[in-house]
Amino acid sequence: MMKTHHLIRVVASLAMLATSGLAYAEEYKASTDEKAIKMTNVASLEARVQARMGKGAFGYIRGGAEDENNLRSNTESFDKKYIMPRVLQGIELKEIDLSTQLLGIPLKTPIIQAPMAAQGLAHASGELATAKGMAQVGSIFSLSTYGNKTIEEVANVSGKNPFFFQLYMSKNNQFNEFILAQAVKHGAKAIILTVDSPVGGYREEDIKNNFQFPLGFCKPGNVRQKK
Repeated sequence: MMKTHHLIRVVASLAMLATSGLAYAEEYKASTDEKAIKMTNVASLEARVQARMGKGAFGYIRGGAEDENNLRSNTESFDKKYIMPRVLQGIELKEIDLSTQLLGIPLKTPIIQAPMAAQGLAHASGELATAKGMAQVGSIFSLSTYGNKTIEEVANVSGKNPFFFQLYMSKNNQFNEFILAQAVKHGAKAIILTVDSPVGGYREEDIKNNFQFPLGFCKPGNVRQKK
């Protein structure tokens, strides 16, 4: 059991993290709309999202650091990945099977969802909608440390479907232990450890939009905050 003074440190850390962006969090109202849409490609979906979101929130989700060289490079590299057709193999359509395994976990598709912070900027249901979607297709949802929903909430909507938890390692070991204990308690199947973010990126789009990441809007460490 965690000692009392350790728990106090954890609570204090959570409070400090929640201070920045709290005012923005109180004012921000994400969309609650839910309806089927026709999407021809990812670019058309991005354009529709941009038209419905605030400039600052959309810029944060879409943008990268500095001149966005890495963002462009990543996109260009992905565009160069091709699916090689298999012809004259005697394979019937009904025999096609995309199922695979990851860490011994059976998946219906080889595509999993990477951890993404603050999905509640895009829609009020945030990570819960994404977790439900990944469960429906039989793959893995990954919850960010700075998600808008708690580990418990994600576990509840995921049901028997596996999910991962992403951790930003803190200098406060008690904080790390507390958050990881929550992940274990609620059944996370793996921990994704981020080690390349000692400081935040210089995000020029956020500066132009006067956008501050709303830590108060999130649930730092995915622990439900009490008012």
